[in-house]
Formats: sequence, structure tokens, C-alpha cells
Amino acid sequence: MSYETILYAVDGPIATITLNRPNTLNTIVPPMPDEVEHAVHEATRTAAVKVIVLRGAGRAFCAGYDFGGGFHHWDEHFTTDGEWDPGKDFVFSTAPALSPHQKFMSIWRSPKPVIAQVHGWCVGGGSDYALCADLVIASEDARIGTPYARLWGAYLSGMWIYRLGLTRAKEYALSGKPLSGREAADIGLINRAVPFADLERTVRETALQLASIPASQLAAQKLVVNTAFEQMGLSAVQTLGPILDGLMRNTAEARHFVELAGGEGVRAAIAERDRLFGDYSQADKSEQPDPRNVIVP
Repeated sequence: MSYETILYAVDGPIATITLNRPNTLNTIVPPMPDEVEHAVHEATRTAAVKVIVLRGAGRAFCAGYDFGGGFHHWDEHFTTDGEWDPGKDFVFSTAPALSPHQKFMSIWRSPKPVIAQVHGWCVGGGSDYALCADLVIASEDARIGTPYARLWGAYLSGMWIYRLGLTRAKEYALSGKPLSGREAADIGLINRAVPFADLERTVRETALQLASIPASQLAAQKLVVNTAFEQMGLSAVQTLGPILDGLMRNTAEARHFVELAGGEGVRAAIAERDRLFGDYSQADKSEQPDPRNVIVP
């Protein structure tokens, strides 16, 4: 298959899916969710593949959903006669055949282990992509967060909740503040943080270690852990979250936010949202990912 927004490659037992919109920090637009799902299914069907790696090209893993043009690339699923249609929205947002976050979950559901290789910005829906993986290894200077917790969204995959305990989950759900890769590893949101220079080597070594284990053993262990968390209500959270996300995208404040992004640019919108917090793009450069850290596919 020819892909528009991703690259797919197989090297021995490792399949690599690379989000490939580097000029826009790999922000999510159609058909990216469908293409990621297709590539995951392709890797799952390929007997020689034992492990899947998910990464981003350029200087970011994924900066979330692309709303720079006013989010109109999803209009057919959200609107009727130019107005928000909540009936359409909730059907689109919860149906496995349609929903972007359900397509993220192909990563979770594949019997093969998935390693997210995170660098640069990993925010919003990008963090949902990464946290659906089985292992998350990040560069120490990466920034992982859900700025939509402040405005224009709600948790989609629920993985922030399930990877953190109650105390931490509440803190990040309410504040939307970001963590560096090192901080994320220290509180258990991700598995490991390493210097960017060591990131690709560390991910490959980890993938090869897993690939040395029988595929059936990997599948069994992944299934039993996933089932335990699904019994804790994961499916219900993934139904409620996207419905609330639709509502939060259509409050008066949210409409102003996306109109500002469409009219004056994303920088203006996020500056207004984050100025008081002094983080994300409003942080000192020392508190942002190093722009020199680039993944070249």
C-alpha cells in the first residue's frame, strides 16, 4: 500500500511505522489514523515480524491533532449544513470503524509488542498514540502532555489515567501540564528516558531482545496484561472520553480557540491558552525539546 502520512518498513523481525508529516510536527490529519491502523494490521499479519516500533520523522513524535485550518478536515463527521452535529460527532468518535482513537488502539490490540520511540513534542492526541504502545522509550528532553486538558478536548484513550495512579492522574488531568521524558519516566508514565543520542540504539536493542522471545509467548503476556486493564473499565472510559471531547470542542471558549487558530494561526491560539502556565511553546527554550534532535527516516 502507498501511504500519504506515514512510512512503513520491515527490517528482519522489526516493523517500523514512522509518522511522516515532519513539516507540521506530525500532527494528526486524515488519513493518518487509518494508515497507522493499516500498517499495524500489516505487521500483525506478517509472520516474520515480531516487534513493531512507532516513531515520528523530523523533530517531533506527534504534536496532536492539526487544527491550524479550523479543524475542517473532519467536518463530514462532525457537522451538518455547516453546524456542529452532536449526533454525528458521538457516532464518529465512538465507532471502531471510524474513530481515530479506536484506530490508535490497533497498537494496543495487536498481539505483537509495540514500542513507541518518543522524541520532541508528544502532546495531545500524539500522547494517546504513544501511550497505547506496550513500551514507551523517550529522549530525556521530549515533552509529553495533554494541553487539551485546559481547553478544547478531553482524554481519548484513557491511557494517562491507567498509567498513573489517582494522585498523579488528577494532577495532570486538571492542569494539562507537560513532563519531560525524564520526568515521565520518573513517575512511571513511560518506561524509560535516555539521551537523544542513545534513543534509536536503545529502542532497537529493546526490540531485538523482545524478538528473541517466541511470538506466542509475547502475545500471551500482552493479552493477559491488557485484559486485566480492560476489566478495570478501559472500554467505558474510551466511550465517555470521546463524547466529552466532542462537547469540550464546542463550548463557547473552545469555538473561540479554534477560530483564533484558523484566523491568526496556531501560535496565537496556544499562546493565549498557555501564557499563564508558561509551558509548551510559552516556556523558556531550555524547557522545550531540543530542535536539533531530528529523526531522519
